[in-house]
Amino acid sequence: MEREQLADFLRRRRKAIRPAEVGLADGPRRRTAGLRREEVAMLAGMSVDYVVRLEQGRSSQPSTQLLGALARALRLTDDERDHLFHLAGHRPPPADEVARLARAGLVRMLDLLGDTPAMVLSDLGEVLAQNRMSVLLAGDHTVFSGDRRYTVYRWFTEAAARAGCPPEEREHYGRQIVADLRAVAGRRSGDPVVAGLVERLQDASADFRRLWAEHEVAVRRADRKTILHPRVGRLLMDCETLVTPDQRQQLLVLTPANAETRERVDLLRVLGIEEFHAETGSTSTL
Repeated sequence: MEREQLADFLRRRRKAIRPAEVGLADGPRRRTAGLRREEVAMLAGMSVDYVVRLEQGRSSQPSTQLLGALARALRLTDDERDHLFHLAGHRPPPADEVARLARAGLVRMLDLLGDTPAMVLSDLGEVLAQNRMSVLLAGDHTVFSGDRRYTVYRWFTEAAARAGCPPEEREHYGRQIVADLRAVAGRRSGDPVVAGLVERLQDASADFRRLWAEHEVAVRRADRKTILHPRVGRLLMDCETLVTPDQRQQLLVLTPANAETRERVDLLRVLGIEEFHAETGSTSTL
């Protein structure tokens, strides 16, 4: 581990990012060039003290999980991320693990979308990153581990995952995600990650076995879905999916499909802001 080089690299990358690039306000009283250490800590989900120790060359060796979080927080390119891993004394993540790190360009797009709900997913439906409005709309989907990381697995094995979808639309949605998984399995033929997921789903769900046997194939690009939100009620959302050239990651953007839904999404945004103020004691507006 090259502590001094790691510290220098992290300081320089932090100072090179404008707050607006990560969805933070750039107020007139800001004295720090780029991000503050506490802002990096917030974005990476770690303590401010640990960020300080990293930048001062006094830290223990960071784990690969922490390095991945720092790479996302600092919007590192693929080359910069690999360099970060080398400086910390780790091998850069292999191809499969890299596919589970949201690309820096997609994360920047999340920031630019602001109050429009959006998330970055892997081709297997694992949510890799979300903006705040997406969390308010659908909950934090980045916290799951194991097979629960995959939307398709939770859909067919957990009743709670289906609760936000109206009963009359569940068959259609189930068919969609199975057809999309079939397309991924075709593109990644022989991939043990995909084959293992399909095998475990077949063991866990009779509904999945039934739909998988029908061999429907369809890549999800644009869709309209209904969300039953516990706070603001029924939402009709248009879903647009932008796919990376290698088809391993996608940006999902959700926009209100009608005026009523737009009003309810605006209400959800206000409720989220009020909740944030209550938690932090802040009296300023976001």
